[in-house]
Amino acid sequence: MTLHRRNDRTHRRSVHAILAGLGCQLACFTAAPVLAQEDIPSRVSISWNRYSTFREIEQHLRAIADAYPDLVELRSIGKSLHGRDMWLAIVNAPKTGPHESKPAMWIDGSIHANEVQAGEAVLYTLWYLTKSYGHNQRITQLLDNYSFYLMPVVNPDSRDHWFDHPHTAHSSRHNQRPVDNDRDGLFDEDPPEDLDGDGSVTTMWIADPNGRWIRNRHDPRIFERVDPDKKGDWTRLGSEGIDNDGDGEINEDGPGGDDMNRNWPSDWQPDYVQFGAGPFPFSAPETACIGRWILDHPNIAAVQAYHNAGGMILRGPGAQYRESFYPPEDRRVYDEFAGIGEQMLPYYRSMVIYRDLYVVHGGFVNWTAEGLGIFSFTNELWNEAKYFQRDVASPDEKQDWLWRDRMAFGSLFTDYKEFDHPKYGKVLIGGPNKWSSRSTPTFMLEEECHRNFAFTMMHADQLPILSIEPIEVKRLPGADGASNLWSVTIQVRNQKLIPTRSAIARDKRIGRNDLLIAEGAPPPQGELGEPPVIIAAGRVFDRFDAAMNEVRHEPGRIQVGEGIPGHGSRMFRYIVRGPEGSMLSLRYSAEKAREVSAAVRLAPFSSAPRE
Repeated sequence: MTLHRRNDRTHRRSVHAILAGLGCQLACFTAAPVLAQEDIPSRVSISWNRYSTFREIEQHLRAIADAYPDLVELRSIGKSLHGRDMWLAIVNAPKTGPHESKPAMWIDGSIHANEVQAGEAVLYTLWYLTKSYGHNQRITQLLDNYSFYLMPVVNPDSRDHWFDHPHTAHSSRHNQRPVDNDRDGLFDEDPPEDLDGDGSVTTMWIADPNGRWIRNRHDPRIFERVDPDKKGDWTRLGSEGIDNDGDGEINEDGPGGDDMNRNWPSDWQPDYVQFGAGPFPFSAPETACIGRWILDHPNIAAVQAYHNAGGMILRGPGAQYRESFYPPEDRRVYDEFAGIGEQMLPYYRSMVIYRDLYVVHGGFVNWTAEGLGIFSFTNELWNEAKYFQRDVASPDEKQDWLWRDRMAFGSLFTDYKEFDHPKYGKVLIGGPNKWSSRSTPTFMLEEECHRNFAFTMMHADQLPILSIEPIEVKRLPGADGASNLWSVTIQVRNQKLIPTRSAIARDKRIGRNDLLIAEGAPPPQGELGEPPVIIAAGRVFDRFDAAMNEVRHEPGRIQVGEGIPGHGSRMFRYIVRGPEGSMLSLRYSAEKAREVSAAVRLAPFSSAPRE
């Protein structure tokens, strides 16, 4: 099974081959669980047709950890700015080894607090993994082979603030660090207010004979901008609120803060270049504790961050001048994942952040990909085309209203009401509420979570799995026709798509090199003799190649800076002195793959290498 893209035609064939070759895997992740979901009850009941506050997510995390103590360790890795726990669920099957000994996938959500379904997607991942282990073969294999580090809420202070206070659909992205936005010496003293009491921050309008807007004559809920050469009847005043601090301005100094998805080290830029970046990388306690954890766990080989909205499968770079951080070998891996993702996630598109969305400096997945060499994606959850279950490239306002009226029964809109404003006099307040966009409708939430869960499991299933395979053992001739010198050729094979070292890790020398260790095994207890001695060793490019890229210092320890490629292998040769029948022990260790070992007997042997 090949996963390398060569051109559009071969790529299409490749994607179809992958989908066929991984049939049982994708059946597990997509179609098959339709039956399995009923057959595999969870020990923890969670409703997937509603959203949870941070406090409720905490309760769900504790309940799952208590119900599955053999699979889940719940750990607070730090505190938020306001003292909330930064909860991380470590998901692992200990019977196959400690979580640090396995390749791991980091999955997080809700770094922007208004992007609420991101937290649900991570929580769903924990719920589905735990209930399926031991019942679903594919999920069981995943947890036996790999570990998962799951953080549903990166921004707990603001998630609670979004639920507990009036907001728009677009606030609050930032954390709750007080900032003096208007530079008057006061902090967060003039936020928007919910003047009409609907629980959201909606829009204020004032009648104005020189305005730029008119109300639709068929549907007065809709305001339409007039042509430049015409006059309207209304002026849009902005979000509802009053002048709390008496400076003549309204809503100019609301809560927060730093945009924590601009607070990471790779390509970090100061606030005057990248708004919301914070005073320095890792200045937010939330990003600092996550950064420490990830740096302390180099076994993390895949990263998924959840955001909303738009239906996007995003990878870096965040700026054009960072393209060199994505060498062709790595881009092929990204493209294969994204190509399958577009088929698993209807109405989602594969995109490059700077090219297809906007420029981002100091983003999280930019740091994990460019700074740490980890294959990293951001999924922007939910696409409004899914309202209609058919291709609608960009729903127009008429279609949006049709959705709100027929499917949401008006729950996404607050009718306009008159309000006596202390500054403007009589105004209208109302419009789309904070649930009106970006958030997945609750009756569609479980499917959105499950499809994205399946995408991340497809990614996780391609983390490296290695094996050491003897290729040839032959005696080297001596002067008298007999010799205790042997040539031992082996290959280290990677069964999966993701290499043990990404090309950017290789090029930028990120992390430690892979290491192939060989040593002579002592004779069995009670037998005389010395263990074999390694005379020379190195890399070979073909089993028939007499030349060897020799390691001149410590031939028993070969550093493999380029790692083992995805669905590929590297070949090595040892010149060993030892009696026939003695054993050579081999171990291959990598930061992002489980250590594997093998023993080779010094006796004539030949096997064709597997392709």
